[in-house]
Amino acid sequence: MPKVTVRYWAAAKAAAEVAEEPYEADTLAGVLAAVRARHPGELTRVLQRCSFLVDSDPVGTRAHETVRLAEGGTVEVLPPFAGG
Repeated sequence: MPKVTVRYWAAAKAAAEVAEEPYEADTLAGVLAAVRARHPGELTRVLQRCSFLVDSDPVGTRAHETVRLAEGGTVEVLPPFAGG
């Protein structure tokens, strides 16, 4: 299985209590399941509102099961934010 780095931003970072951590997963769905298992509670709730970048590419509305992860890749977890 590919080893990837998950990076958390803003509310996700606060809920995870770390900026980033390693995981092994084939798909975005798989890595998010592992994140939820490691961080039950607030981060699980925050993830419901997040968008994701995989190796700098927005996931958008693609099914998470179809988003393949590559060895050494990065998953960015981006909560909604306000600003302008």
